[in-house]
Amino acid sequence: MPVAGLLLWASLLTGAWPATSTQDHLLAMPRVRLSFKELKATGTAHFFNFLLNTTDYRILLKDEDHDRMYVGSKDYVLSLDLHDINREPLIIHWAASPQRIEECVLSGKDGNGECGNFVRLIQPWNRTHLYVCGTGAYNPMCTYVNRGRRAQATPWTQMQVVRGRGSRATDGALHPTPTAPRQDYIFYLEPERLESGKGKCPYDPKLDTASALINEELYAGVYIDFMGTDAAIFRTLGKQTAMRTDQYNSRWLNDPSFIHAELIPDSAERNDDKLYFFFRERSAEAPQSPAVYARIGRICLNDDGGHCCLVNKWSTFLKARLVCSVPGDDGIETHFDELQDVFVQQTQDVRNPVIYAVFTSSGSVFRGSAVCVYSMADIRMVFNGPFAHKEGPNYQWMPFSGKMPYPRPGTCPGGTFTPSMKSTKDYPDEVINFMRSHPLMYQAVYPLQRRPLVVRTGAPYRLTTVAVDQVDAADGRYEVLFLGTDRGTVQKVIVLPKDDQEMEELMLEEVEVFKDPAPVKTMTISSKRQQLYVASAVGVTHLSLHRCQAYGAACADCCLARDPYCAWDGQACSRYTASSKRSYLHPGGAAGRTSGMGTLSGSAVDSTPTPTRTLWSLCSTAWRGAQPSLSASPAHPRPLLSGCSSEIPVTGAVRFVQRTASCAQSRACCFVPCSLVIEGSTPVQPPRTISSMSSHGYSCMSWAEMPSMLPSSHRQL
Repeated sequence: MPVAGLLLWASLLTGAWPATSTQDHLLAMPRVRLSFKELKATGTAHFFNFLLNTTDYRILLKDEDHDRMYVGSKDYVLSLDLHDINREPLIIHWAASPQRIEECVLSGKDGNGECGNFVRLIQPWNRTHLYVCGTGAYNPMCTYVNRGRRAQATPWTQMQVVRGRGSRATDGALHPTPTAPRQDYIFYLEPERLESGKGKCPYDPKLDTASALINEELYAGVYIDFMGTDAAIFRTLGKQTAMRTDQYNSRWLNDPSFIHAELIPDSAERNDDKLYFFFRERSAEAPQSPAVYARIGRICLNDDGGHCCLVNKWSTFLKARLVCSVPGDDGIETHFDELQDVFVQQTQDVRNPVIYAVFTSSGSVFRGSAVCVYSMADIRMVFNGPFAHKEGPNYQWMPFSGKMPYPRPGTCPGGTFTPSMKSTKDYPDEVINFMRSHPLMYQAVYPLQRRPLVVRTGAPYRLTTVAVDQVDAADGRYEVLFLGTDRGTVQKVIVLPKDDQEMEELMLEEVEVFKDPAPVKTMTISSKRQQLYVASAVGVTHLSLHRCQAYGAACADCCLARDPYCAWDGQACSRYTASSKRSYLHPGGAAGRTSGMGTLSGSAVDSTPTPTRTLWSLCSTAWRGAQPSLSASPAHPRPLLSGCSSEIPVTGAVRFVQRTASCAQSRACCFVPCSLVIEGSTPVQPPRTISSMSSHGYSCMSWAEMPSMLPSSHRQL
């Protein structure tokens, strides 16, 4: 084998990664790492610790109007308080019958891991009822749960009446005063409304499902048979015709794993509304089939199927590939194809949310995870583009170049472009036949910037879930990512622009959220309550989005953390609130934004603007004197950085940036007193030596060390 081939295989086997602009993501280390015990000690997390003989917890619905969160597990449906999940939980025991469990075991299934009623679907039916489904020991079943509040008899309390001028009450008299009616939650199953769960919930608890209940109609991506071979996107309940994808047609669905379903309107016309499904499946168009591809599919809500062909089957179903890849220097992309989770971040425009998705790599040679971000504009552009077409089994996939039937396949009836067609049954036969053989779009959906936002390679874990919060900090708005892992931890990450082309990832913290580590299965976030809710096979944990005090008691620790939730208020590291009257010192943004500019003197300083090569923001623990300054003298024609531990000669165009020099009017507090920007054609490598480590593992370098970090050409005068 050639030497180049040996080197390539060696790099793959050792998990090496090509040097790209995403390399910063790979080296990210948490600013703070907390074990489960340390997390509990902060008082910012609570673990659901009721002793139930159950497993496989999944957060299936968050209802902020009722302040409740609904969790499904094996044989149980839980209603938990969003403020404190351990405060008066409401629990329904919903197990399969002993006879059904015995039949399940006799069919060869595991009595503990498979032959139970694993609750997999909880959807809001109306303001008073939920629609819930479980696997029913390989016999899916669904029913309704009555939830809400019941007013109790009006209690009477005694209130002491304060004696005042003109009062008839005597001193110390008690007068009974009615209080507001006390309301108790009600939460019970309605067994008389039990019905079959086929087409709504899988038989096998290991198979995931994605569902949405819209206008009392249930849309679900689910396996509908005992053997787990017939996957479909189903529509049941409601007044419209029951619908499904074409059965056993691998061009439509090929061994899919359903991840998420989301209703996203296309326009102001409701007839244009589409339901998007996110899933992964075996691909037929891959060069080396079978390969796993991530997909996004969509259907029209008012689809009634075809008249002669595709009767009671979707006639508007389309799908496209979701690409999440790292481009290499040689033009070859490294793909993350196995979609794991999707989070839809709503914006002010309901038609254009932002899609965050977690991917992992396929195969055993290369192990990695990534987070990619997609825009609805790019997704719609792909669905409005060419269809994938293949003449025969020995032909390549090509964009369809023939005559396109009218209306365009995938268009919703009665919408903006088809106002005269009230139903898909009115579509011509050529449209329906085209849809049956061309469900795939030729182009793929690429992420923003055509690269992942976060990349993990060579790590001893994989990412499993994602949730995103928007934070208004003192210096702007940030998107904070919460990433669940398969080792039972949650990482808090922000990604900031480093320059015009590169991004910088900062992992603010990593916390263990379960006493016994288990992969994070589901995760939901409440920006309103500033809480994150995490579920796994072993339980449920809810934790605050911020633990500012964990960064340390010093101003430098708080500001260097760069957590957008936190700021220094003069006394402690605390939660930043824009409405507060307190004065905050907030960490800088991507490049450490500053409050002022220093002055430069000396003929050696070039004022011509040049691209910034390196930015160092250093924390000088030794500095206690006057403000650092740049100056030049006849003996030293090149500018010197003085006022710190030592004077540092610097070559090239230099810009001195004056930083906030004190915290709460005390210079004893070290908060990045000065920054040095070296500009010019000669790149300067960033420092690699760390002089001291704080208790939280964050480096703090004194200015005295800086000369040794510079190249010799920059150290000598």
